Amino acid sequence: MTNYKEILRLQSLGINNTRIAEACGCARSTVISTLQYAATRGLTWDLVRDWSEKEVAEKLLPSVAARQTYKMPDYEHVHREMQKSGVTLNLLWLEYCEQCRSAGDLPYKSTQFNKYYADYAHKTMATMHLEHKPGEVMQVDWAGQTAHIVDTDSGEIIKEYLFVAVLPYSGYSYVEAFHDMGQENWIAAHLNTYRQFGGVTRILTPDNLKTGIMKNTEDELVINRTYQEMAEHYGTAIIPARPRSPKDKAAVEGTVGVISTFILAALRNQQFLSLRELNQAVWDRLYEFNHKPFQKKNGNRASAFEEEKLFLLPLPGHPFELATWRIATVQYNYHISVDTQNYSCPYEYIKQKVDVRMTLSTVEILFEGSRIASHPRLNGRPNQYSTLEAHMPPDHQKYVQWNGERFISWAEKVGTNTTSVIRLFLNRYTIEQQGYKSCMALLKLTDKYPPQRLEAACSKAFSFTASPSLKSIQSILRSGQDKLPEQAAEKPSSASEYGFTRGAEYYDRRTTDAD
Repeated sequence: MTNYKEILRLQSLGINNTRIAEACGCARSTVISTLQYAATRGLTWDLVRDWSEKEVAEKLLPSVAARQTYKMPDYEHVHREMQKSGVTLNLLWLEYCEQCRSAGDLPYKSTQFNKYYADYAHKTMATMHLEHKPGEVMQVDWAGQTAHIVDTDSGEIIKEYLFVAVLPYSGYSYVEAFHDMGQENWIAAHLNTYRQFGGVTRILTPDNLKTGIMKNTEDELVINRTYQEMAEHYGTAIIPARPRSPKDKAAVEGTVGVISTFILAALRNQQFLSLRELNQAVWDRLYEFNHKPFQKKNGNRASAFEEEKLFLLPLPGHPFELATWRIATVQYNYHISVDTQNYSCPYEYIKQKVDVRMTLSTVEILFEGSRIASHPRLNGRPNQYSTLEAHMPPDHQKYVQWNGERFISWAEKVGTNTTSVIRLFLNRYTIEQQGYKSCMALLKLTDKYPPQRLEAACSKAFSFTASPSLKSIQSILRSGQDKLPEQAAEKPSSASEYGFTRGAEYYDRRTTDAD
């Protein structure tokens, strides 16, 4: 036992703390704390000279004094703070130390602080809360066992697959049956889960199935593009379980097993004729599962979820819209063709391969990750065109302000035959705009030839064929064939004029010469 009376005596003699520690066989820190306590209580050697060592120890015993001055943390407050994202025990201990210093109290060391918190958590059955923070993680998977429905037409037994999502903190779960485990149903299951929970967790932990995770190795993680888009839309992070590491998603693995027993086993003798009927039965059993009392603590999963729900991230303003991706090549007409429809993009990307993201309402065109065009999705008859003026080359943009009615109105000023040719050009193509270039070229011929000649050329072209082309009309004008009928009217033609045949006079002259 430390001789505290001797420490005071030696200190009164002016001996330094190191020498006092050596003389009394104790640590230098013990000497310092003893002298600090003595100074606090106004104890000096002259005062305790006649006291016994026991009396001095009772006044100055460091262990007793320490226990009296250590500030016990408010572990109820600590536990509440630990449920918040990013909060650690070390951070709370530092805050606790700062509060103690401000109040003049002596704080516990971090090891004792952590030990007392672990004791508190054990007594309040809060060990699960130590592993998972509320609103932090949602774990998802397909159940190994399947449900079944009966086809009403053939009587065939059809497999239905159960999607399971669980919040590890509260144990609250969502289950839904789907026809298959494809990507469309995989995304739909997540959307339905978020809607049911009324919020989003910060982390999403799936298994390594291909509809979610393309590749997951020690060196590389490749997430399915649509799945990643969904996560970005809802503001959550996808952190998949490590391959062959079921402990990474122990909560959902355990819930899958429990649900297989609690739900599927209970429904094994029932017959369902539709997916909707099956899901209604599943949700009825799921309600009982979530409201089933805990065995070792008060409440149930539903009541624990009410506490956790406050920590979920809010849902976005509109639900995620499932998109499909394609690869297309920009053609020379600066359009891509997807699902028999055509969409324009800037002409600078002609012959480039682009990514196409398609939803029910929108088509987006991306080049090297950057969006270069967006269109409302075309539906209905095939081979429609969605064209933006800004995507056209400069020499094509001048035709944008034109339309069929304007071309016909211009042609009517030339003549009926010209108007008929213009109508033919406009109706020749599935898309009217595709005929604008020919219409413009035809009518611009009036800059070089009189309108009367253009009208005559069109009439001449119709005499050759019921479907004349721009090239044939241009040839008629260049050769002057449009003027031939007028020349014939002024001066009747004869075969001898052109020297094609020899007339009677020729033969009469030959006979005379012979004579």
